[in-house]
Amino acid sequence: METNQFPNLGQSKRMINNPPSNQMVELVRYATLAANSHNTQPWKFAIKENVVEIHPDYSRRLPAVDPHDRELWISLGCALENLLLAAQTAGYAPEVVYPDSQDFIRINLTADTPQPGLLFEAIPLRQCTRSEYDSQPVAVGDFDQLQNLPLEPGVGLHFITNPTRMESVIEYVNQGNLAQFADKAFKDELIAWIRFNKKEAFASYDGLYSASSGNPQTPRWLGRMFVAWTKPQQQADSDAKKMRSSAGAVIITSVSDNKTSWVRTGQVCERMALQMTALNIRSAFLNQPIEVADLRGQFQSAMGLGSSLPQLLVRFGYAEVMPKSLRRPVEQVLI
Repeated sequence: METNQFPNLGQSKRMINNPPSNQMVELVRYATLAANSHNTQPWKFAIKENVVEIHPDYSRRLPAVDPHDRELWISLGCALENLLLAAQTAGYAPEVVYPDSQDFIRINLTADTPQPGLLFEAIPLRQCTRSEYDSQPVAVGDFDQLQNLPLEPGVGLHFITNPTRMESVIEYVNQGNLAQFADKAFKDELIAWIRFNKKEAFASYDGLYSASSGNPQTPRWLGRMFVAWTKPQQQADSDAKKMRSSAGAVIITSVSDNKTSWVRTGQVCERMALQMTALNIRSAFLNQPIEVADLRGQFQSAMGLGSSLPQLLVRFGYAEVMPKSLRRPVEQVLI
């Protein structure tokens, strides 16, 4: 596979040439293109003089699948990574104040030399590709780039490509699916965030658009019935097939479970997804073994992670681009 020769290279120049007021809004726009759980877009942004704040939007939390808001804060970390890349491209030196003592992320911006790069160019192209992949291994040189990705303090990447180890991962994904799809609260929450047709998707500009997963558009009553009637083993078999079509998987870990660790986890997740995008590698989450509380410790032990805590499970490989999930306009996420 050849590295993508991005069609949008002009966006770096546009960012640099924007007036300061427009630049700040553009920083937020790029932040909103980040990966996030269920495409809930659980964030709000405050723009002040030389400062951007990223706040959690708890009205968009997922109490069934994410009762402790772990994935919500990881989503904010993904948005932070995009914002930092956009800020550097626009000619700012960003300084991050992590949410150790406050319930938001603060980014202080000072003027600097613009530093455009391929990860910034990858932001509008990145997607969570939920289809089956082509089963081909990632090129050695590309895999080396992924393994050498710069990390955040306390965050680690654990790549799995060995078929035997992949089958072990699949077993835990299966167990997670069996638990989640037997849980009515989980199914109801999932259905609430699925947009079963284009009309629904464009009415909300959020949620899991069915076309992005390769599923046909249906009326809500029919789509709801389909998901509600999905047997746990059906979902387990479907995700096992997707995992076996992948070149590998990666577990993202952190040394602790707190808001700052989750934010840093999100930064590394987004950074990795953008690097994969730059290499024409697709990726998608399969977080079931981590989302099901009873499985998380077992998965940690089985994968030989030691004291490192699993935060995300991502599969990767080569596949065709799928339709993108929609994002809300910037004016809807500004405080």
